[in-house]
Amino acid sequence: MVSIRPMTAGDVPATQELLLQLGYPLSSEELKQRYEAVAGAANHTIMLAEQAGRVVALCHVYARPALDKPPEAIVQALVVDRASRGRGMGKIMMMAVETWARDRGFTSVALTSSVTRAEAHAFYEAIGYQRAATSHMFRKHLGG
Repeated sequence: MVSIRPMTAGDVPATQELLLQLGYPLSSEELKQRYEAVAGAANHTIMLAEQAGRVVALCHVYARPALDKPPEAIVQALVVDRASRGRGMGKIMMMAVETWARDRGFTSVALTSSVTRAEAHAFYEAIGYQRAATSHMFRKHLGG
């Protein structure tokens, strides 16, 4: 049985491993600081899937108001533990996201996925998501 619940500060070690699997190596302290920032932000949530007492997936979703398009829910991060992939866990997480979005009056959910993640693209398309745009992300690191 799978249960979906909000992340707590005590979940940092488990989520640290999941984020590493996604390609984001973070120290415990950095992840704790990021968790606190997200947990304290309005209209953000981090959901965890737990199975047999073990965290097997996480999803960070937030509400994005915008001028250029209708407001929508944005999936910032979704990761399923390697050992649990292919068992419907991602679909369960995305269903929880869609419920979260509907409960807040949103009519759409959007996300980005790296061009190198072909398996993720196939997963999203299989659960009804359509490729809506192709773009480049630009970033400038500020000193400090």
